[in-house]
Amino acid sequence: MAPSLPGSTAPVPRQLAAAAGLLAGVLALLAALTGIGVVRVTFGVLLAVPAAALLLRAARRADAATLGPAGAVTLTRAVLGIGVATLVGRDGAGQVALVVLAAVALALDGLDGPVARRTGTATPLGARFDMETDAALLMVLSVHVAVTTGMWWVLGIGLLRYAFVAAARVLPWLCGELPVRRSAKVVAAVQGIVLVVAAAGLLAPVVQRAMIAAALLALVWSFGVSVAWLWRAADEHPVRRRPAGAGLLTAAGAVLVVGILVLPGDPVHLVPAAFLRLPIEAVVGATVLAVLPAGPRRVVAIVAGLVLGLLGLFKVLDLGFRTFLARPFDPVADRVLLGSAQEFLQGAVGGPGAVIVAVLAGVAALGLVVASAGAVLRLGGAAARHRRVTLPAAALLGAAWVLTWAAVGGQVVPGVPVAAADGVTQLRDRVAGIPASIADRRAFAAEIGNDAYAEVPGDRLLTALRGKDVVFAVVESYGRSALEDPAMASHLDPVLAGGERRLGAAGFSSRSGYLTSPTSGGGSWLAHATLFSGLWVDDQRRHDDLLASQRRTLIRAFRDAGWETTAVMPGTTRPWPEGSSFYGHQRVHGSGALGYRGPPFSWSPMPDQYVLSAFSRLEHARTDRGPLMAEIALTSSHAPWSPVPPMLPWEEIGDGSVYAAHAGDQRSFESIFAGDPAAIRADYLRATGYALQSLLGWVERFGDDRLVVVLLGDHQPASMITGPDAGRDVPISVITRDAAVLDRVAGWGWGPGLRPSRTAPAWPMDEFRDRFLATFGR
Repeated sequence: MAPSLPGSTAPVPRQLAAAAGLLAGVLALLAALTGIGVVRVTFGVLLAVPAAALLLRAARRADAATLGPAGAVTLTRAVLGIGVATLVGRDGAGQVALVVLAAVALALDGLDGPVARRTGTATPLGARFDMETDAALLMVLSVHVAVTTGMWWVLGIGLLRYAFVAAARVLPWLCGELPVRRSAKVVAAVQGIVLVVAAAGLLAPVVQRAMIAAALLALVWSFGVSVAWLWRAADEHPVRRRPAGAGLLTAAGAVLVVGILVLPGDPVHLVPAAFLRLPIEAVVGATVLAVLPAGPRRVVAIVAGLVLGLLGLFKVLDLGFRTFLARPFDPVADRVLLGSAQEFLQGAVGGPGAVIVAVLAGVAALGLVVASAGAVLRLGGAAARHRRVTLPAAALLGAAWVLTWAAVGGQVVPGVPVAAADGVTQLRDRVAGIPASIADRRAFAAEIGNDAYAEVPGDRLLTALRGKDVVFAVVESYGRSALEDPAMASHLDPVLAGGERRLGAAGFSSRSGYLTSPTSGGGSWLAHATLFSGLWVDDQRRHDDLLASQRRTLIRAFRDAGWETTAVMPGTTRPWPEGSSFYGHQRVHGSGALGYRGPPFSWSPMPDQYVLSAFSRLEHARTDRGPLMAEIALTSSHAPWSPVPPMLPWEEIGDGSVYAAHAGDQRSFESIFAGDPAAIRADYLRATGYALQSLLGWVERFGDDRLVVVLLGDHQPASMITGPDAGRDVPISVITRDAAVLDRVAGWGWGPGLRPSRTAPAWPMDEFRDRFLATFGR
């Protein structure tokens, strides 16, 4: 006897009430056995309520008092299908429960037809209900298999029937009655069996992939046969172009609006499951627009759409800033970066190319805002026209949102709540951030003026380093992860160990620790400003305010104490007056002043070994100089990290033309987003290793008893190299032959050698200036 709900001939409302009780029991059992939480239970309810409403409406239109015994079997299958839907993506006990429920539902599919025929209760409503239940179960199973295997093409099995129905809205000849085909029934049954077997994970991946592909091809063939039969059977083949265009526009508007609202602002969360969220703004917005009169509705929709477009721009900017600088976009402090971005584009693609890119970016931003306004306006009109559906749906979704929001652990992806309120949060944070940014600017101005070393006479500064040549060598993107991430440390440990051995043989020793940079992934100038000013400079506004001041930098302290100060900046391709006016460099050697005649190496205008060779020629090897303080930027380890120059004999470097044979396969900056992540990380490690070898080799070859080298990184590389939550610490080492210098550094808690220990202190980078001046000033 076919299992069915109690009261198989009862009125439809009573049958639905019995189904609701069965669903409650199924969900309770699944919660106990598989641990599904409030979010998945709520999802099941969200599926059940509109499905029940649609079924009740269809029964009334068909004037059916009861679904009959066959309909009760189908109703049981529908309940089991909802249970399957709540288990999508689960493994372990959840996977077992999904397979069992789906198998039972498929088995019951073979009973409702015979029951209807045996009892004489077969109806068009029952046939349609059976077909929709089958299609929904296949859709759910295909989603589960796609999620768990990563084979997203499997969704074609579940979507093909819905694509046929959607096409019939545009091509009405597809609505014709099809003859019963045994092959179609067999193909449909095979789809469910194949998906359940795939969900069980019992077969080898290759066999499973081939099995699913064969099932999908069979389904395409079956639909193709049906379409061909309907084409031949129809006398005319009209196309409803206007409804199709209107439907596509409405669907595109809904995708845009919901997409903006649920788009994560952190690249770490950019996974498909993170978009499975319920935005409260959409629920409230649909409700408000549905009840407003036409005139006010248009105004509200346009304003809301413009705000939504701006929120979308902020989210996109947040994604970019978090990717490169490990922080969100600040609309107050970061607006000045537009000029820097334009300069970067000019250097990367030339003046005309930069203009084209800037124009396209502006058009895209404006287009997003305008499209958002149009989408909300269109969706608001649809909500008002279908108010009787919109308002109950909004009430149901609003209740589900509150329930999910109140649930502990209401997340599918950690850190991304299913009950989304990104728009509200963005508006709150942006508005609150404006006065906070203004207050921060005032506080920073006070910090600039509060300088304990502003009035210290030059003859009392850096007295313990008198007569020394002090070189600050800053290695681009040299971060703590390169030394402590197991996947990277094995590449750089031999470089540091070998350099330490060779330096030891040459009489040099070192001590190392960590500094915490104000930036990550980029923004080297912020780290330089923080290191030498003794102030925390973590955004462009602070940087600009600092450079407009007379703050005494560490470089200026050296100059005031009698050192000659110089900067070697191979990445500087334009005038840099701040190098002298603010930092205190007496001589600045930019890219054009280093005499390089070789090719660039992707972003880096010249290899680090050449830069150090030029520094020797222009500054260090001079016989007519006094003590020298130099800041040297080593840029070979700047993204995109390939090609990497070779280490050459120092005497062969010359004007750099020798590098022409080694500069093939030049990379653009955007190439780091399109390549294999493992290969990009390997390029980064080779480039960073080369930078360290260049500096350590220069110290070994040209260092003397007067030399003190401070070697440090400016910031961690981008998160694509380090992974999320890597921190902002960078290594720093002091290298010298003078034991007295290292004795003073020993008070900092730094350990011996070029590789800091894991327990080494990590000072904020803005503390370095004062510690350095205090240590060597007495």
